[in-house]
Amino acid sequence: RDRELLHEPGDQSGCSIELGVCGNTIGEILDNYLSAKKEWNIKNSFIFLDEITFVDEWWRIIKFRIDKGLFRNDVLTITSSCSLELLKQKEYFPGRRGKGKDIYFFPLDFSTYVEIFGNVELKKIPINKIKKVEFPMKINSLYKNRINKLFNSYLKTGGFPIPIKEFFTQGKVSVYAKKVYLDWLKSDWRKVGKSDKYMKEVISYILRSRLSPISWLSISKDTSLASPHTAQSYIESLEDLFVAKVLNIITPESRVLYRKNKKIHLTDPFLYNTLAYFSGEKVLEETIVESVVASHLSRVADVYFWKNKSEVDIVTKIDKEQVGIEVKWGFKKSRKPKHLRLLSLTKDKLPLFLGSIDWSRN
Repeated sequence: RDRELLHEPGDQSGCSIELGVCGNTIGEILDNYLSAKKEWNIKNSFIFLDEITFVDEWWRIIKFRIDKGLFRNDVLTITSSCSLELLKQKEYFPGRRGKGKDIYFFPLDFSTYVEIFGNVELKKIPINKIKKVEFPMKINSLYKNRINKLFNSYLKTGGFPIPIKEFFTQGKVSVYAKKVYLDWLKSDWRKVGKSDKYMKEVISYILRSRLSPISWLSISKDTSLASPHTAQSYIESLEDLFVAKVLNIITPESRVLYRKNKKIHLTDPFLYNTLAYFSGEKVLEETIVESVVASHLSRVADVYFWKNKSEVDIVTKIDKEQVGIEVKWGFKKSRKPKHLRLLSLTKDKLPLFLGSIDWSRN
């Protein structure tokens, strides 16, 4: 029925919000459509408001009309490329979202990347079947050379459109692509009061740490930030932008140690390359690869790490049982812990592993 509705005249309304459009204009557009909808005897409609955060206090306009019951039978879709603002402003609608849900558009995951640019259909399993991942990996090994080649490409392009297009048409990713996304990031963190200078220092520290566990205190001591609290706010802004993912320690008893040192991953290879360009720091390939695995897992499950006498790069919980992932891209000595099941991903296995799991959150 929903598909039929989308093809009925008048049942859809779209509005792209441009810079300079004021709240009164949006209110008038909505009211005019709602009047026309009533005149046309339309019972249900799908209303799309794109880039809504360009309008100051847009949520008041929507909330006022929700409270009047004007969207009772409609589906209202609100989008924005500024995740920081939209994540904050969605909290202004307590009890007013009906059956609405949040939809996040992440960079392209690797298994989808392979299917599109490798022109193959991979065997994939959901994350809750991760203990049986060897089965689809064996099937997908028919395309092993193609998958490995595409993984090398993925480490350059990540899952973002501009670098992907450049790489597959020109054979390389330009500085222009990095500047485009860097401008986007700067624009977003400035909106929440974060300084380019201080953010550059924080990012430099993250990249230099090479995934060694760090603390808010160590960040503040090694940068110009005034306190651990300020350092935390900078990292949280990067998390809200989906640029960083913070992993906490989880104990064998599944207790999360929030006050202990953390591992901070960047969420996409292209973001690593872009922020390395911004900060002037060098990044090891093995660091990027471990972060690719961690960020993919974080799309479909909670992720942690373990460090004591032994260390596990990434830990996730499946059906209340801990599963550890050890990334062995380069030479790496490790001591196997006794309290969890451990998957060891070598250079030979890692691309196949990433290609054999469905990374969409259903």
